[in-house]
Amino acid sequence: MSAEVAESAEVAHEYVLTLDCPDVPGLVHAVSGFLLEHRCDIIDSKQFGERSEQHFFMRLHFRSDAGTTAGALREAFGDVADRYGMRWRLEAHRSRRRVLIMVSRFGHCLNDLLYRTRNGELNVEVVAVVSNHRDHQALVEWHGIPFFHVPVTPETKPAAEARLLELVGEFEVELVVLARYMQVLSDELTRKLDGRAINIHHSFLPSFKGAKPYHQAYARGVKTVGATAHYVNSELDEGPIISQQVVDVDHTYGPEDLVAAGRDTECKALSNAVRWHCEGRVILHGNRTVILR
Repeated sequence: MSAEVAESAEVAHEYVLTLDCPDVPGLVHAVSGFLLEHRCDIIDSKQFGERSEQHFFMRLHFRSDAGTTAGALREAFGDVADRYGMRWRLEAHRSRRRVLIMVSRFGHCLNDLLYRTRNGELNVEVVAVVSNHRDHQALVEWHGIPFFHVPVTPETKPAAEARLLELVGEFEVELVVLARYMQVLSDELTRKLDGRAINIHHSFLPSFKGAKPYHQAYARGVKTVGATAHYVNSELDEGPIISQQVVDVDHTYGPEDLVAAGRDTECKALSNAVRWHCEGRVILHGNRTVILR
């Protein structure tokens, strides 16, 4: 074997295993024993046992010095997973999830996600952007990303959602991000995107609904503003929470100051949620999430 081939054979492959299952004795031993058997070293491990529901959650970042492929590890781990009734996912470390972003007229969250992706902070591949307006087409195309204008009216909403699902299939989308997309998705669409669509909203909901919530908040003299990123479900803005941000404000903040503060919290909450989801740190459990950071 040449030195070049030998060096290639010795390159370590890194993977992430995420799982949850009923909490019973021997789980950690079973998983760590499997990794040992397959000549894998654990780099990072996070786990949580939910006592009230007797449920176990785990995320393992590990290295295979033997160069075993993800496919081979998945096939071999299936027996362990079946034995304990696990929901699980195993993928290459830092694999780039394919993301489709949806946006309307407010562009701060879109711009933030594109910037964080471009500079490598978010290890994702934004494969397309869909909007019911053309305001951000030039920005998206500057980033070299396909832009799709899909107008929505009450009459065209079924066709618009059908077009969205076509794009999800065409681009093999793994995550849909609603970056201030100001259209309510139908129950049918939310069911089809269950667990793979994230939305952002300001934390005033449901206190200040409708138009100009920050102006309503100013009139009430609020002392904090914030944002919540969550999975999309059929309950408007009430899906399982992934990330929240809050900032203190006071009487010196005018309505526009509150809007600016709110934009910052929305960007940070949404980017955190996207990053944690795409790094396999979020496990959805009923109407709650466990974030293994």
